[in-house]
Amino acid sequence: MTSRSFSGLTEQEVLALAISSEDDDARVYMGFAHALRDTYPASAKVFSDMAEEELEHRRALTELYQQRFGNFIPLIRRADIADFVRHKPAWTLSKLGIDAMRKRAEMIELENYRFYRQAAERSSDASVKALLSRLAEAEKGHESLASRLGLEHLTADAKIDEKEAERRLFLLQVVQPGLVGLMDGSVSTLAPLFAAAFATGNTWETFLVGTAASLGAGISMGLAEGLSDDGKLTGRGHPLIRGLAAGTMTAVGGMGHALPYLIPDFRIATWIAVIVVFCELWAISWIRYRYMDTPFLKAAFQIAVGGFLVFLTGILIGSA
Repeated sequence: MTSRSFSGLTEQEVLALAISSEDDDARVYMGFAHALRDTYPASAKVFSDMAEEELEHRRALTELYQQRFGNFIPLIRRADIADFVRHKPAWTLSKLGIDAMRKRAEMIELENYRFYRQAAERSSDASVKALLSRLAEAEKGHESLASRLGLEHLTADAKIDEKEAERRLFLLQVVQPGLVGLMDGSVSTLAPLFAAAFATGNTWETFLVGTAASLGAGISMGLAEGLSDDGKLTGRGHPLIRGLAAGTMTAVGGMGHALPYLIPDFRIATWIAVIVVFCELWAISWIRYRYMDTPFLKAAFQIAVGGFLVFLTGILIGSA
């Protein structure tokens, strides 16, 4: 289908396009508000107000159209006009986050201002020109409607609340599953790795066992985390993100002390692997302290005890 040029539209078609555009923008803002209502209620209120303002514009345009051209309004959308920029579907932006939504809102304002200004210049009817000019000034006066409404709804306390909500989401979706994966990979693979090391005394075979254990644990942990729940009721975010975080960090945790066994010298490889294990356990303790509000000494003690018991188990079994 060939797109039409904006300059080729009649006054009736321009008004019909403006009506459908305002309706589309209102739906976009309502969709943003719906996506943010639980996590960012203050910003959701911003987008709700933006949607209401777009609906007011639509009502004014519809009344003027009906006075001039009757009740039938042809469906003309921005996608039908060659002069408009093609954007990603609005519903995909809700998956990208609040910043992407605000940027889209600012782009909508700018495009609407340009559209109404050009439409007003082309109009020959005084009433149509007046309304389009008023809408252009309204869009221009926004400078950023999101910012203007933000002054009303995004108070300092609300912004702090949103930052805290963003932090909680990061913890739930990335840090927690990643930390669980790192702990699982670092600790659970100790026994098979060091059992293989002390049973065979062969660095390459030990490396193969450690790699298999790490990758196997990563796949298992990723699937377990991803399939545990869909995140809708728990608020833990998309299962794919959690599964990737948990699976990747599990594999990383195990491979950390498997890689030293690429060194042919068994004694050197083992000592390096032990040092890596201590570094991994320290990193886990720090992450728990930094993101999970666990006192560092308490976290270090808990991880050290668990890691040491698994490490000792592997050595005892391998030496039997």
